[in-house]
Amino acid sequence: MLDHVDYDALDRAKGAFIRASKQTLTFAEKFGFVPDGRLGASANVFSLDLEPFIAAGAKRLHITLLPEGLGTADDARPDDLSEGELVEFWHNIGVKTVACLTNDAASSGMQTILISLYLPSANPELVFDVPFLSGFLDGFVSGCAEVGCVWISGETPQLKGKICQSKLDIAGALFGLMPPGMVPIDGTELGPGNKIVFVESSGPHENGFTSLRKLAGELPGGYRTVLSDGRQFWQAINSPSILYTRFVQRLLGAGVAVTSIENVTGHGWQKLMRSRKPLSYVIHDMLPIPEIFRFVASATGVATADMLKIFNCGVGCAVYVESEEDARQTVVLAREVGLRAVVAGDVRPCDEREVVIEPLSLRLLDSSFALSRD
Repeated sequence: MLDHVDYDALDRAKGAFIRASKQTLTFAEKFGFVPDGRLGASANVFSLDLEPFIAAGAKRLHITLLPEGLGTADDARPDDLSEGELVEFWHNIGVKTVACLTNDAASSGMQTILISLYLPSANPELVFDVPFLSGFLDGFVSGCAEVGCVWISGETPQLKGKICQSKLDIAGALFGLMPPGMVPIDGTELGPGNKIVFVESSGPHENGFTSLRKLAGELPGGYRTVLSDGRQFWQAINSPSILYTRFVQRLLGAGVAVTSIENVTGHGWQKLMRSRKPLSYVIHDMLPIPEIFRFVASATGVATADMLKIFNCGVGCAVYVESEEDARQTVVLAREVGLRAVVAGDVRPCDEREVVIEPLSLRLLDSSFALSRD
């Protein structure tokens, strides 16, 4: 008997994906629309409204095409989740998938307009599973609504022999652009005297899951270990990631003089010194460290400095601005979209890159951090 792709099962799953994507048709209407009012074609079309750019005197569009994958966050769960727990889990993974794409774009000031999903598997039952479809699609669509983008395309191929059985590889891509009359935030204006604003995270977001999965295997209760806040370990690490696009667009619309934004993901707080410039980032005030990170540190014995090199430890993004007034306004604008923020520190001249965390008496050095950008 021939081993073949189950196209009937795939088509049923694709139908659910297309119906979900159609819910996002109007989410980016501020920037344009889908001309024929439908999705599901071989190549869907989006008509970008150029009138605002022309009115702003823009001579060119600043755009981005950004691919990204979720990684292993979708594997960080117990094997005995109930159907309701599975829906909760996959909903949050849907949000995390939107976050891993759009938050990177937001760090340059980009507004995501279109988003695409790539979801290969070895067998279609994984994507046709009812709790997965119910949770993931709802989470992904809600993420698109928060960001303000159209889920315009996707692919769910069945790749037998190329993808491990019972595993998904969740990835996607986006098209984003700078709003009319604005230029990308690229860090070129970052310098001494700038203020640093920390904006909260909801937990690990999409990073550090290699360490978290290893820890789960060592805990007596595994993923179901209960934290002091009453949540189980799998719930705490799977909190839906915060989406920062709307907040960043508020900053730009309010005229805040933003010189740089860092999405605090892999490498933790070392990302604060991602600029290649020899600068010292002095932190004198912090946001509360969420319970999940205090639990991980206690359970593993990992030193605080190393925790800060792996996890965001409560800081989802860092915003660098020109003045104290800009910093205070940034905190207010964050509060208006439901986010906690604090004027955390300032940028100072230095012989080499470093992050000085005064409340913890710690220093993160350039020599331990190879990542940089001009």
